[in-house]
Amino acid sequence: MKTASTIAAAFYRFATLPDYAEKRAPLLALCEARHVSGTILLAAEGVNGTIAGTPDDVRAVLDFLRADPRLAALEHKESPAARAPFHRMKVRLKREIVTLGVPGLDPATQAGQYVDPADWNALIDDPDVVLVDTRNDYEVAIGSFPDAVNPATRSFSELPEWLERHPELRGKKVAMFCTGGIRCEKSTALLRSRGFDEVYHLKGGILKYLETVSAQENRWQGECFVFDERVAVGHGLAPGSHTLCRSCRHPLGAEDRASPLYEEGICCPRCHHTLDAQRRASLAERQRQVALAEKRGQRHVGARKP
Repeated sequence: MKTASTIAAAFYRFATLPDYAEKRAPLLALCEARHVSGTILLAAEGVNGTIAGTPDDVRAVLDFLRADPRLAALEHKESPAARAPFHRMKVRLKREIVTLGVPGLDPATQAGQYVDPADWNALIDDPDVVLVDTRNDYEVAIGSFPDAVNPATRSFSELPEWLERHPELRGKKVAMFCTGGIRCEKSTALLRSRGFDEVYHLKGGILKYLETVSAQENRWQGECFVFDERVAVGHGLAPGSHTLCRSCRHPLGAEDRASPLYEEGICCPRCHHTLDAQRRASLAERQRQVALAEKRGQRHVGARKP
């Protein structure tokens, strides 16, 4: 079996890292020595990243992280990449590895109960369970589980305010899910910090569910937005039908692309009326360069970057 020459690895781990700033320099040095590119976020609450390189180099970076006992249980998901998806390596120090804006949360100890994808259907079939999609509105718009509550947030940091507006959830069993697991771990920690007793979240997120649950048992409807060049995936993580608007960054379905307000690489029905002449000209020139690069069989820098 041929080994992929380039792989991408996505990972996160909530852990107590008061010395996280000290980890930046040696981690960046290793990534650069190994020619690994991507972004890694470090915070007092843990680590979150997506990196790419040869399998040996990527796994060397993951081994370095796991050498810290606090990150020994770090899990990652890797996939082959036809070409390097990132142009540089960044290791950033942050207040949070996923921004919710609520001080004092400790997802490493406060998160709700993990539910394996194989057991998820049974949980959400319970009529006493309230199912909450913790993703943003543009993600929910292209797919979700049936009957899931959509908080209609524009950013993850709006979730605490939404929770305050829904006191009727108190005393309920709440099951939460997100793309890969990181947002629902933090969301369930938020609920538990506010006195919710029965809180669950989908282990590995929607992606693990789509990857492991059979087509016959699959309850997911639509596609799942992902933050890479695939834009969206379906069952078995097969590439979906959505593309990305290069102006407003929203996923576009067939109906969006059929609209007279859609211009490839420039705008879509959502943002068509928001572009000034300078922005439109810049996007048009960028699209012209992308088309020329494709005609030459080359890759325009950033052409597939979502």
